[in-house]
Amino acid sequence: MNKGKPIVFPFDELTAISPLDGRYRNRTNELATYVSEYSLIKTRIEIEAKYLIALSDFGVIRKLTHGEKESLLSFSENLTHEMASEVKKLEEETRHDVKAMERVFRKQISGTSLEDLLEMIHFGLTSEDVNNLSYRLLLYRATQEVCVPNLSKIVDDLVSKSKEYKNLSMLARTHGQPAVGTTLGKELVVFATRLNNQLLKLKAQKLTGKLTGAVGNFNALVVSYPDVDWIEFSKKFVESLGFVPNIITTQINSYDDVAEYLQIYLRINNILIGLNQDIWRYISDGWFIQEAKQGEVGSSTMPQKVNPIDFENSEGNLGLANSILEFMSRKLMVSRLQRDLSDSTVIRNVGTVLGFCLMGYKSTLTGLSRIKANSEQIDKDLNKDWAILTEGVQTILRKAGVSDPYSLIAGLSRGSHIDSVSWKKWIEGLPIEKAYKDSIQKLSPNSYIGLAVSLTDEAVKNIQK
Repeated sequence: MNKGKPIVFPFDELTAISPLDGRYRNRTNELATYVSEYSLIKTRIEIEAKYLIALSDFGVIRKLTHGEKESLLSFSENLTHEMASEVKKLEEETRHDVKAMERVFRKQISGTSLEDLLEMIHFGLTSEDVNNLSYRLLLYRATQEVCVPNLSKIVDDLVSKSKEYKNLSMLARTHGQPAVGTTLGKELVVFATRLNNQLLKLKAQKLTGKLTGAVGNFNALVVSYPDVDWIEFSKKFVESLGFVPNIITTQINSYDDVAEYLQIYLRINNILIGLNQDIWRYISDGWFIQEAKQGEVGSSTMPQKVNPIDFENSEGNLGLANSILEFMSRKLMVSRLQRDLSDSTVIRNVGTVLGFCLMGYKSTLTGLSRIKANSEQIDKDLNKDWAILTEGVQTILRKAGVSDPYSLIAGLSRGSHIDSVSWKKWIEGLPIEKAYKDSIQKLSPNSYIGLAVSLTDEAVKNIQK
């Protein structure tokens, strides 16, 4: 043990504290464009620049030329790593991240034709006016540009497999026990439908935005420019960013909308955890075969194994994501009086939670790409016990007028295992007319699947709309 000064390692995938920035960095790297500290600084500058442009368009400050507007927007678009680092260095001095960003933004404008507007940067705003819009832009953009496309791929894969396996009869289980027949395609399209429904909600879900000043009353703005309709200004500015204006606020924009947004992720993740667990069981039963890739190792001691690690990895990462989603959804909605800063450190983890989500989505996708149905094993297990047909038999007996057919069938079959030969003999002993016996004899585990095929077709059609 080193009792001297701690060793300071360079930051890389081996020294990162979080596996998201270490072990899994290559799988989550695309999120950095949207939710990293650099992206937050860049988005804050974007808000400040667009605010100046809005002040000009609304007649509060002088009219900006087209070139000046383009120049303002370019400060965010062209933010370098060095400039972002300067913001972080200033933050160490100011202990205020938004003020540090403002100073760097002022420095960018100094010496340009916009220099006369230096004092209008962040004019009449509180940090939360910038932050609530910035974090929502991070969340929205990362969702639409990264998470939604990966979720759409999962839906597409499930739809493809549902169509491929819609006629493949298989045993359905309830309570883990043999129940009746279904098809593999129908089981998969249920997950595809549930996931697609939530994905549509995620795409359509609106976030709010606020620009109302230090305690939500436009105090500084009104006292400076009493003749300006600041409520209308706020609404138009927030709408220009794609958000629903929230005019009735404290210092903060209440996080009710963010909680609602995150709860859609929670439902999506729970659906995928269920999918991962079911496929894990199907693999265990031999109903799905996994592709064995050259050079991969399934066990340090058992060379024959091909483990369902992608579905297990997804389940674990989605579980981590959900624990954070649940906490954020609860915590962010509560604030002391006008505002306390405990939300600040929590909302910064939006990138972390999306990172765990993305890891889960990509692992599910990888797992799905490596499985195919083992139709022989599925058929073997389906036909192992013809007692699964007794549901259909007792309903036919009801139609035939037999008294209490459920108890009759249960007395003959409950806990018993019946093969195809015994089944036919068993049917002959039932106290019903020959016509009904002939009808029952036509049943088989493979054919007793109800409307599974047409339901799958209907579900696929609805998803593809």
